[in-house]
Amino acid sequence: MTTEDEHTICGQAGDGRLPDPRSVIECTDWASLEHAYGQAHDTPHRLLQLLDDDPDVQAGALGLLDMSVLHQESLYSATAPAALYVAAVLNHPRTLASHEDYSTGDDRPRPLRAALLEWLGQITDSAAYGEATGEEDGNDPGVTDAVRAVRGPIYDAVTPHLLAPDPAVREAALSATTALLQSPELADRISRTTQTLQRLLAQSSDRRERATVVLTIGAWGEDTTALLTDPDPAIRACAALSPGCADNTKATRTILHALLDPAAIDSWFLEPTRADPWAGDPLPHITGRLRHALLATAIDRAGDFEELLPAALASVPFCSNLTIAEDWGPLLAAAFPSGYNQGAKLTPAQHRYLDALAARDVCWRYTHLVTPWFDDVDLPVDRNAIRTLLTGPRPHQ
Repeated sequence: MTTEDEHTICGQAGDGRLPDPRSVIECTDWASLEHAYGQAHDTPHRLLQLLDDDPDVQAGALGLLDMSVLHQESLYSATAPAALYVAAVLNHPRTLASHEDYSTGDDRPRPLRAALLEWLGQITDSAAYGEATGEEDGNDPGVTDAVRAVRGPIYDAVTPHLLAPDPAVREAALSATTALLQSPELADRISRTTQTLQRLLAQSSDRRERATVVLTIGAWGEDTTALLTDPDPAIRACAALSPGCADNTKATRTILHALLDPAAIDSWFLEPTRADPWAGDPLPHITGRLRHALLATAIDRAGDFEELLPAALASVPFCSNLTIAEDWGPLLAAAFPSGYNQGAKLTPAQHRYLDALAARDVCWRYTHLVTPWFDDVDLPVDRNAIRTLLTGPRPHQ
């Protein structure tokens, strides 16, 4: 099977609507399709078991499907019809059965529906690999195109669950929707999806859920400026991170104000740390910790280092030699954008920041970790040399 036509799913409506799930089972020639372990003749049986009245059977079926038609994030000729069947049964009452072992990656007790939504998101995320760059995905010819061809009906099945009563279902639906909207063909649905998510923002009282929504719609390029006045400072900060707020002075002030209290930022969400990488979950569309993302954005948007100085000084008690790439290294680069000219007077802002760093013992352990950052701005990496520099002529106020 080498073309998209050869992967046409029997029972799929020609207008892109979801098919009847029974027709997918009965009309698809499963023996001619493959999964990770050979012929997919066992796949329809596993799909039907998803609606078994025994939650243990349901859990086992999803686990076997995950290993076969999405083995290590690879796609197979059986993947597209299996995904379409799952999308078609999402509303079945038996998908509300709860179990803790629906997938190998998450053992939280939650409805099967949430696990199925998450699984659909993983499939469509795999299908998006290389779509924008043309990079080879390693799947057999026609397989990825077959999955991409059914993203429209899968989207239609997934998005109603963005407002589901169960928060685990909503979370999985948002993750799947985000994966689906990577599709160029679905770009025109972003605005409609944003309107749905704005309803969720108004209804939800869960800070992480609201932040996830704000960060997601911001990453889509949607307007988040109205949320700069949200009562929750965490939501205001997440809204300010949106690329659409890059030239918004209120957004920049929001970020700079938040950075005056790094401990408060760290208290907003339980996030992984270097000391405990399993402490919590990372926020979507954020590389690393939220505090560091806010700091990086502030550095990009601030007019000069003087504007950054209060946030920079507030960050010093949280700096160490291990965090230089996330905080004081980029701040040093911002403080000395053209490098330090030997013998030149430090500006008041440069002096205050270097003085604070020189007083922070844990910044100067194992200096091989910090040396490249100092070299880049032509500063001596030796702590005593920095202190000598600071005892030179006082900067003009």
